[in-house]
Amino acid sequence: MARFEIWNSENAPLGEAADGDTLFRLGMRYAASEASDDRMTAHKWFNIAAIRGNAEAARLRREIAAEMSPAEIAAAQRAARDWVIHH
Repeated sequence: MARFEIWNSENAPLGEAADGDTLFRLGMRYAASEASDDRMTAHKWFNIAAIRGNAEAARLRREIAAEMSPAEIAAAQRAARDWVIHH
């Protein structure tokens, strides 16, 4: 059986094929990083995963938001909205 590894957002499946669990795992990769930009990216993927039905993603999105500034949260929300609109 083939196994698909997601190492970054460039390799993420797009559109309706991207289920909440897949996007949640992508968010987890970014959440494990120490960089603030990666926190914003993790928030973005957790937000999209939550929209796609992953309940754990909504909880982790709240946790990571507690470590972010309001400007970072706003940027992550814009990025998530843009991704959803375009995919």
